[in-house]
Amino acid sequence: MKKYLLIISFLFWGVVGLAQKKQYKSAIIGFYNLENLFDTVDNTLINDEEFLPGGIRNYNTAIYKDKLSKLASVIAQMGTVYTPDGPALLGVAEIENDTVLNDLVKEPLIQKRNYQYVHYNSKDARGVDVGLLYNPTYFSVLASDKLFVALPAGSKDAYYTRDILWVKGKLNGETIHLYVNHWPSRSGGEKRSEPGRIAAATACRKHIDSILVKEPSAKIIVMGDLNDDPINKSVEKVLRAVDKDQLDQAGALFNPWLDLFRKGIGTLAYQDAWGLFDQIIVSKAWLNKEQNGFFLYQPQVFNKEFLVENNGRYKGYPMRTWDGNSYRGGYSDHFPTYLLVIKELGK
Repeated sequence: MKKYLLIISFLFWGVVGLAQKKQYKSAIIGFYNLENLFDTVDNTLINDEEFLPGGIRNYNTAIYKDKLSKLASVIAQMGTVYTPDGPALLGVAEIENDTVLNDLVKEPLIQKRNYQYVHYNSKDARGVDVGLLYNPTYFSVLASDKLFVALPAGSKDAYYTRDILWVKGKLNGETIHLYVNHWPSRSGGEKRSEPGRIAAATACRKHIDSILVKEPSAKIIVMGDLNDDPINKSVEKVLRAVDKDQLDQAGALFNPWLDLFRKGIGTLAYQDAWGLFDQIIVSKAWLNKEQNGFFLYQPQVFNKEFLVENNGRYKGYPMRTWDGNSYRGGYSDHFPTYLLVIKELGK
């Protein structure tokens, strides 16, 4: 029996026992803001001077390689309590280009997973984009595109922000639609910058609606650093990501992070206040536990002790890469998040 379960675990991303005489295969769907993952090569199309050798941060190849190794060590451990292969899908933010993704997936700690990626360059003023890493054993890409976000005048000093990445693919044979987001930050003030996040939420919601018109029961995942909490207008009212008791609204999405947020659990901290900006939101099709396909089991903030700052002014916060312009040697100023989705074996 033990040998049988071991084989099942290897083939099907881990086995979760939820009820007597039932076994489930699991998949991890995650998101991680990689905090300024830049290479050391000058890109004349963006403002990357601070992340160049000789720049204000004294950035160099040794720091870049250490950063890659640290991030890979996190990705290597995410969700492995449920499946040794870790994330089948991992949305990422704050990446400079596809070069850094290519270097990341080749890191020894995760290289054997053979992660592939989807990425488009955007016009973001800081030169950072979003991307999707996927394990081709479990996911195949059918289509992808970038969704432009038009910033309202006066909401930000910059003219452009990150595009939204849309990917359609097959997860263990099931068609899913996935959106990777990094909405405009709160720099310049939460209220002043709010229209930018509402614009991003509107662009994402518009594309979701176009999918739901054709596929009312589509399995949709919206993930990203939204720079807003689950209760903010952009998430709750515009994206229409709500609690289960509000899912009677047409097209409403389920936000599984509301309970954690109400308990004071977050993914980043600012002035000793926790925010839960890094969310993974799903359509109602993920909630039926009697279906043949995957359904949502639980959300997790991956906040293991080694990721927590242990001293200084950021004690208790996520252990960040940078303390101002000084290299701290941490991982990211955000904790990663993931969803555990499961499927009954034999269905």
